[in-house]
Amino acid sequence: MAAPTPLDEAARAALAGTLPRWAIAEGRDAIRRGFRFADFSEAFGFMARVALLAEKHDHHPEWSNVWNRVDILLTTHDAGGLSDRDVALAQAIDALLPEG
Repeated sequence: MAAPTPLDEAARAALAGTLPRWAIAEGRDAIRRGFRFADFSEAFGFMARVALLAEKHDHHPEWSNVWNRVDILLTTHDAGGLSDRDVALAQAIDALLPEG
């Protein structure tokens, strides 16, 4: 896999349109999104699908799960912050859900 490319200013400015359900994480050079499901089983199934995507992308999220909630934070440590890998994985995660 190619080395991560840090996001330039134009790509950062486009994030709101590219990833409308993701937000810049407070105090971090990262993006975050929270997900809600009917129950723990649905949340855990979603996490399993994200884990497979993360392996495919060779890029792994910081995340947490409490019952029906999954919170995901993406940043690229090798790039020192947000990179093209974060955008690609966020888009792939969004594609797992009907509403994106």
